[in-house]
Amino acid sequence: MHRRNLRSGVVRGSLCFGSYSCGQDFSCPFFFLNSKRMAPILDFFSWSGKDSQKGTPVIVKMENPNYSIVEIDSPDTAFRPVEKSRGKNAKQVTWVLLLKANRAVGCVAWLATILWALLGTIQRRLIFRQGVGLASEKLGKGKLLLNIIKAFLATSLVFLTFEVVAYLKGWHYFENPNLYIPNSSDFQGFFHMIYVSWLAFRVDYIAPSIQGLSTFCVVLFLIQSLDRLVLCLGCLYIKWKKIKPRIDGDPFKSDDLEGSNKNFPMVLVQVPMCNEREVYELSISAVCQLDWPKDQLLIQILDDSDDEDIQQLIKSEVSKWSQRGINIIYRHRLVRTGYKAGNLKSAMSCDYVKDYEFVAIFDADFQPTPDFLKHTVPYFKDNPDLGLVQARWAFVNKDENLLTRLQNINLCFHFEVEQQVNGVFLNFFGFNGTAGVWRIKALEESGGWLERTTVEDMDIAVRAHLHGWKFIFLNDVKVLCEVPESFEAYRKQQHRWHSGPMQLFRLCLPTIITSKIPTWKKANLILLFFLLRKLILPFYSFTLFCIILPLTMFIPEAELPMWVVCYVPVLMTLLNILPAPQSIPFVAPYLLFENTMSVTKFNAMVSGLFQFSSSYEWVVTKKAGRSSESDLLAAAESDMKALYNSQMMRGSSDSELSEMSQLKEQEKPIPAPVKKMNKIYRKELALAFLLLTASVRSLLSAHGVHFYFLLFQGVTFLLVGLDLIGEQMS
Repeated sequence: MHRRNLRSGVVRGSLCFGSYSCGQDFSCPFFFLNSKRMAPILDFFSWSGKDSQKGTPVIVKMENPNYSIVEIDSPDTAFRPVEKSRGKNAKQVTWVLLLKANRAVGCVAWLATILWALLGTIQRRLIFRQGVGLASEKLGKGKLLLNIIKAFLATSLVFLTFEVVAYLKGWHYFENPNLYIPNSSDFQGFFHMIYVSWLAFRVDYIAPSIQGLSTFCVVLFLIQSLDRLVLCLGCLYIKWKKIKPRIDGDPFKSDDLEGSNKNFPMVLVQVPMCNEREVYELSISAVCQLDWPKDQLLIQILDDSDDEDIQQLIKSEVSKWSQRGINIIYRHRLVRTGYKAGNLKSAMSCDYVKDYEFVAIFDADFQPTPDFLKHTVPYFKDNPDLGLVQARWAFVNKDENLLTRLQNINLCFHFEVEQQVNGVFLNFFGFNGTAGVWRIKALEESGGWLERTTVEDMDIAVRAHLHGWKFIFLNDVKVLCEVPESFEAYRKQQHRWHSGPMQLFRLCLPTIITSKIPTWKKANLILLFFLLRKLILPFYSFTLFCIILPLTMFIPEAELPMWVVCYVPVLMTLLNILPAPQSIPFVAPYLLFENTMSVTKFNAMVSGLFQFSSSYEWVVTKKAGRSSESDLLAAAESDMKALYNSQMMRGSSDSELSEMSQLKEQEKPIPAPVKKMNKIYRKELALAFLLLTASVRSLLSAHGVHFYFLLFQGVTFLLVGLDLIGEQMS
C-alpha cells in the first residue's frame, strides 16, 4: 500500500518478521509506517490469538520520503480492502475529476455529433433534395390532412409570435386564471389591445371547445387503456394456470402397417405470391419439406406475378421440386382481379380440391418448419366445431434496424396477448392471412373468399365466427417470416391493415346485428373488435397527442393533466412491451413512434370508413429475402457440395469449363444494384414543426414535462419525415 506523500520528517516504523519477513529495504511492501509524523511505537503483530508483540522497533530518518503513512495493526490488514475515503491525495482527486470531466465532454460531443449529423441530413434531404423524393399522398385524403396540419402549423406560429412578444413585454396574463384582465383604460398600445382581446376570445370561445374535445379523447383513452389492462391480466392468468390447447393421444398412430397413412387427412397447401423475386425460393423450399405423407399432400403455388422473368423463375423452381417427387402444382391467373382474395378463390374452385379436408395457407415470405402440419392438424380430430388453427409468427429480421425492433414489440403483443387471450376465452380472433390451417368445410359454409375488401383474412374470420365456427391459437408453434425493413413498405402495410377493417365494419354491421349468435358475442364484435381496437385507437392517439396537446400550449385554459401526458401512456407502453422483454431499452422510442404512426393509421381509418378510393388499393409489401439460421447452414452445405463438384471436374478440359461457365452466366443474369431512394413524408414533417413550435411555447410557461415530451415527439416526427427511422443499425 505504498502511496506518494508530500510530507517529510522522522517517522517510526517496523520491519516484518517471521513468515512475513522479506529481508528487503524500506521500499518492501511489508515495511509498515505509522500514520503520524512523530507517532508512538506501533502495536506489533498478534500471533496465535495472543497479545504479545514481536519485532524490533527501529528509528528511521527519511530526508525525502516517497510513501504515504498508513497504520497496519496485523498481518491480515495488508490484504484487506482499503476504504475509499482513506489514502486519497490531491493528485488522485484531480485525476478522478478529470476522468468524470472527460466522460461528460464525451457525452456532450456524442450528442453534438448526432445533432450535427441530423442537421446535415435535414440540409441534404429537405433543402437540397439530394437522393430523396416526395412520398405519394394517394393514401386516403392525404393532401386534405396535410393542408389541415399546415393550417394548424401556421396558426401556431402566429400564436407563438404573440406569446413571445407578450412575454418580453411582461404581459403575463392568464398565467393564473384569477389574474386581473386589463380594462380598456389600461391598454398600453394597439398591440396590447389586440393581445388582450385575443385572450378574452380564447377564454370565452376557443378553450371550451378544445376542453370538450380533449375530455372526450381522454375518456376514450382510458377505456382503451382499461381494455389493454384486461387483456394483459387475461394473459397472466393463462400463464399462471398454464392454459393451452392440448392433443389427446397420438392422432397418427395406426396398428395397420399397410394402411398407416389412413390416419393422415388430405391437406392442401397454398402459397399465394405476386412478384416475389426475393422470397419465392425460400417459401417453396420450406413447404416442399413439410413432413406429411406425399399421397396425402398437394402444394399449390398461386403465382399472380405480372413479370415474365419472375414467372419463369417460379416455374423452374416448381419443376425442380416436382422432379424430386413432390406433389406440387403451379397456377397463374391471366386476369388478376381481387388481389389475394381473388387468387385464393380461383385456386379453391379447382375440381380436385373437393378431395381435401384441410387447407394450409402461407404467404410468400413464410418458412414453416417440417413438423408444422403435425403440430396443427391434429387439433381438428374429434373437434368438429373447430374451423381454424392459427400459428404464431416469428421474425428473421427483427434486429435489422430500429424500425424492425419496434414492429417486433407490436406484433409480440398482438400474438402473445390479444390473440392468445381471445382464442382461450372467446374462441375467436382475426385470421392473420397466413400460417394457419382452415377446415375447408368452414370456408365453404362461410361463403368462401370474397374480394370486397383488402382484408380478406379478417372478412372470412368474421363470417366463420357468425356461422358458429371456433378458432384455436397456438402460441408455441411459430413460423418464420419477415417484417418490413423500410418505412415506406411499413407505411403502406399499415394503411391496408387499418383501412380494410373499416371497410369490413360497414359491410358486416347489418349481418352482425341480424345474426343468430349470442348478444354478448355481437357486442364483442361491434364494440371491442371493430370500434375500440380499429376505430377509437387511431382516432384518439392522433387527435390527443398530435393535435390537442400542442394546441393546449397556446391555450393553457384547456391544458391536459400530467397523468394523461406522462403516467398512463408510460404504463400502457410498459404493458405493451412485456411480451418482448428484450426490447425494454426501446420503451421511449416505441412510445414516440406509436404516436408518430397514428397519423398514417388515422388517415387509413378515415379512408376505409368513408370508402375513399385509396382504401381499395393493394400494394404488395416489399421483402428482403432474409433466411433463417437453418437455411443459412443449408446454403453453406450446398456451397461446400458445389466446391467439391468443381474439384471433381478439374480433369475436364479448359474449353468445356469455359462453356459451362458461360451457360451458367446466361442462366443467372446479375441484376444491376438499385440505389435506395429515400422519401420525404410531408405530413410527418409538418407535424414535427408543429410539435417543436409547441415545445418552444411550453418553455415560456415553464411546463417541464410537456416541453420534453413535445420536443422528443417532434424530433421523432422529424426522423420519420426524413425517412431515417429505417436506417441500418450497427
